[in-house]
Amino acid sequence: MTRSFEKSNAANKRLHDVIPGGAHTYAKGDDQFPEQMAPVIERGDGAHVWDVDGNEYIEYGSGLRAVSLGHRHPKVLEAVRRELDRGSNFVRPSIVELDAAERFLATVPTAEMVKFAKNGSDATSAAVKLARAVTGRPLVAICADHAFFSIDDWFISRTPMSAGIPAEIGALTVGFPYGDLAATEELFRQHDGEIACLILEAATQHDPPAGYLEGLRDLAHRYGALLIFDEMITGFRFSAAGAQGLYGVTPDLSTFGKALGNGFAVSALAGKREYMERGGLRDSHERVFLLSTTHGAESHALAAAIAVTEVYAEEDIAARLHERGERLARGVREVAAAAGVQEHVVVRGRASNLVFATLDEDRQPSQVYRTLFLRELITGGVIGPSFVVSSALTDADIDRTVEVVAKACTVYRQALDAQDVNAFLGGRPVRPVFRKYV
Repeated sequence: MTRSFEKSNAANKRLHDVIPGGAHTYAKGDDQFPEQMAPVIERGDGAHVWDVDGNEYIEYGSGLRAVSLGHRHPKVLEAVRRELDRGSNFVRPSIVELDAAERFLATVPTAEMVKFAKNGSDATSAAVKLARAVTGRPLVAICADHAFFSIDDWFISRTPMSAGIPAEIGALTVGFPYGDLAATEELFRQHDGEIACLILEAATQHDPPAGYLEGLRDLAHRYGALLIFDEMITGFRFSAAGAQGLYGVTPDLSTFGKALGNGFAVSALAGKREYMERGGLRDSHERVFLLSTTHGAESHALAAAIAVTEVYAEEDIAARLHERGERLARGVREVAAAAGVQEHVVVRGRASNLVFATLDEDRQPSQVYRTLFLRELITGGVIGPSFVVSSALTDADIDRTVEVVAKACTVYRQALDAQDVNAFLGGRPVRPVFRKYV
């Protein structure tokens, strides 16, 4: 099928004229897609989306992993519509805030209190601030192997896009390697009495080494720091209770978002009562301005979060996400092997959170081969920066995806054999998000 991108390309130009980067999230920028093949989406339904040119796609990584139930999930929309008829924001807390908090804490029983916001950066930055207040220490230790924690200075200062951030602020963040307790302890020794917290994702593409999370918690506490889990991705997607529920390790603080609202804007800072109360009205310590967001308690978004937790419980969504991912991963690996590119097109990660790696002739990560692969997927009607599944995917969707991947792998093999991948690109390669210059 020949696909036209005429309207999308025109819309992309207009987007760049009025929005820096042409998108409100850098990961959605058209530089992340093959040139002249960056669809602008008009609508979505279930696991499918349609662009402004009328092209239909099977979608992966929906909303940057946020839409785990699929677009327009009926129970979520019903809850949202019900709240919209009641008003969305008031001068005092609405009863839905209480309902949402109690439902969240019942779903994530390792947390004792929760405060809602609109995006992940709000929550992670609040967690970092709270850890600094509790410990009286200045330094934040981030897992250097994990891709993203916040748009705020304490994290972005550590990336190539640190323009506008004083070096003094960047110096207050240090890094530790995932899975290496000895190296992390050495970091504590180097900065004795200065590290307020360790923040990391409990797991990404692989399960943590045996005893690692327990050891990291004990290490942090031994040196007087707090342990923070960033559960933006793992929350609900790994299990309804997050990675902390799956692996049985309770952090001091944790942050949730993405799948919590199934596309509606809601995030959460959760944690132990003794720390969370620092941001409240019942604690005798110096007050912490923890989170205060005008729209953090919009009733329709919190109603969406309540509906999501109910659907996860009623339909065992976490198990379905794993089953969908396992079927997809199995199919992709089979067709990659059949085309002789199994060492170049590699599916990685937990089944509910799959990513793909595109490796070159020397089996090194390659943006140009990623471009080729994405180009073939889009041409075949599959879109996504990853293979992260939603529960709305049907067997037919996955089977069709595998067919498209099979064709992509055949072209991939041709490019490897020709030793000239650029001839297959049709334009400039995709670019990494974090880079110093355009």
